[in-house]
Amino acid sequence: MKVVSAEFIKSAARPSHFTPEDIPEVAFIGRSNSGKSTLINMLTGQKRLAKTSNSPGRTQLIQFFLINGIMSFADLPGYGYAKVPESVRSSWRPMIETYLRVRESLRLVILVADIRRDITNDELLLIDWLTQYERAVLVVLSKMDKLSANEQSVRLQQIRKALSFLPPARIIACSSKTGKGREHIWQAIAEFVM
Repeated sequence: MKVVSAEFIKSAARPSHFTPEDIPEVAFIGRSNSGKSTLINMLTGQKRLAKTSNSPGRTQLIQFFLINGIMSFADLPGYGYAKVPESVRSSWRPMIETYLRVRESLRLVILVADIRRDITNDELLLIDWLTQYERAVLVVLSKMDKLSANEQSVRLQQIRKALSFLPPARIIACSSKTGKGREHIWQAIAEFVM
């Protein structure tokens, strides 16, 4: 998909702050520092649309972006390790769960996972929870450029085995550095949004 416009709309700390549900939406979720914001930037062709950081926990609110005036991206706070107080981290969970459960405009949840790491029980539980709420899930394996071609192949095979309950087309490896996987991710998004 050609992105001609992508703009930050607003941040939300609670459901009353969410954007109107008048266009289809794609949510990005994953562990802290998995590459969610970087992936949004790669997909939109903008380097600084979504704020990125080397320190986990940078995204502390749900960030909404308008893409081509026809769809919305929602960058959710990362879960797991993050350099933020426990009280802040614990406040994210109800907001994120409410968003994922009740958001009527939500068409696809993209779970971003570092290809170098094994799929965790938290991620398996999240996929199961999303499935129970009939949310479509796409797993995007980030940071593939940090591995050799042989290592990429081995890791992709291992992760596909761990996620064998998902169709292979719902697991895509990508590199935000090289852009590899970008078109496949957009094809998957288009399947649910267009």
